[in-house]
Amino acid sequence: MARGEGAEQYSATSLLPPKPGQDELKIVKRERRRDHLSIWSKICFAIGGAPYQITGSALGFFLQIYLLDVAQLDPFYASIILFVGRAWDGVTDPVVGFLVSRSQWTRIGRMMPWILISTPFAVMSYFMIWFVPPVEQGKVVWYLVFYCIFQSLQTCFHVPYSALTMFISSEQKERDSATAYRMTVEVLGTVLGTAIQGQIVGGAIAPCIKHSLGSLADLNSTQLGSEVNVSGISLNDTKQAYMIASGVICIIYVICAFVLFMGVKEQDDRGQLKSDRRMSFWEGLRLVIGFGPYLKLVMGFLFTSLAFMLLEGNIALFCTYALGLREDFQNVLLAIMLAGTISIPFWQWFLSRFGKKTAVYFGISWVVPFMIMVICIEPNIIMAYVVAVASGISVAAAFLLPWSMLPDVVDDFKVQNPDTQGHEAIFYSFYVFFTKFASGVSLGISTLSLHFAGYVNNGCTQPESVILTLKMLVAPAPIVLIALGLIIFKLYPIDEKRRQENRKALQELRDLDEDSQTDSTELGNMV
Repeated sequence: MARGEGAEQYSATSLLPPKPGQDELKIVKRERRRDHLSIWSKICFAIGGAPYQITGSALGFFLQIYLLDVAQLDPFYASIILFVGRAWDGVTDPVVGFLVSRSQWTRIGRMMPWILISTPFAVMSYFMIWFVPPVEQGKVVWYLVFYCIFQSLQTCFHVPYSALTMFISSEQKERDSATAYRMTVEVLGTVLGTAIQGQIVGGAIAPCIKHSLGSLADLNSTQLGSEVNVSGISLNDTKQAYMIASGVICIIYVICAFVLFMGVKEQDDRGQLKSDRRMSFWEGLRLVIGFGPYLKLVMGFLFTSLAFMLLEGNIALFCTYALGLREDFQNVLLAIMLAGTISIPFWQWFLSRFGKKTAVYFGISWVVPFMIMVICIEPNIIMAYVVAVASGISVAAAFLLPWSMLPDVVDDFKVQNPDTQGHEAIFYSFYVFFTKFASGVSLGISTLSLHFAGYVNNGCTQPESVILTLKMLVAPAPIVLIALGLIIFKLYPIDEKRRQENRKALQELRDLDEDSQTDSTELGNMV
């Protein structure tokens, strides 16, 4: 009898779910360590974003003035180069994003091969952008070709790198923290790019010719190569300075890519939601573009990005001709970037304390009063630096917030579409496409506007129509675009409450996915 009761008791106990054993606990701990990012990993990940910003700041601040005053292209042709190059760059973004999303996992990851292979070719094409060819007739084709090649290769680096945010950890908090590190280094990268390009080139400013305004239309730009400024610096010295600066930036580009590869481990798909369904490019495109929160986020930042890119693309010319700071413009640019770098931690604290939408309104609108000030007050060096610092603070918010909010949109998409996977690169590539399109539009419109206003290559002074155009491009036009962007952000639906709900829902989906995989494994072992 006792023996039967014992057997009965053993049988009942055997039906209870087993307690987690040592192996299961080890797996749980290993998964937690896998999702946790060390400070070193975050720093290495952040350093990988520096090449894009270093080259971007150098091109954004200096390419326009370089094409006009050093390569001595007509403003009309310069506008074509700037617009077509950026437009081509924008077209390649969704294509690369699709190809990355369909890439197979390799021993070094799915994103890393793109980054490594594109790096050497990108630095070579970047260097050729800052080289003035000895032929006069082929300059436009030279710059257009190498600018488009570099932008394409930069896309092959930056789209996988941006999407890598979703594959370094499945924890939202860890991704936000890594994004903050990344934004700090990227803004520091803009400082570095501005400092390298500005300080090297600033010591060899392109010579200008003093003339009366009545003779502006009669200047022959072909004579400028023999002119020398008051410091005894020739145009050839200026060309050489641009090449030295580009060489230094190319070396830094390679170093940053190497640090990213050595210091960051890309996670495979085990931490992502699983699905057997694979969408085509056009299906994914329709699904992503038709996703309301993503479309509102992208359109809002499209207008605000266009505003800041107008400011960025014309600030060097504005300081040189409207403010009369030809010898100091590179220091004003550096002040903008330093202020942005220092204020990144503040904006990270602000968005975590008051929410990301509040940070958008406060951070981006901060610069508006100072934009008004710069065109209403008599120009002087002190006012220029005050406006530069204020602009840098707002630029930092514009840098941080889009990349901090984009993972929230991807998470929201996953919650609403749990049967899909692998669209992270498409989300990121289309966002990069819109920002680059905004940059191309801003640079093209700016340079074309200067052409119609009567811009004179290498002039020490410019007509009043050019000065007025520059003022419009750095203040009224950006203010209108900022207002439009903030209106669109009012419709953006993902607030802090929804972010937390999505985080909880994703964790539940991952738990269910892990349970189903465990059950399948146990069933396979039984069979």
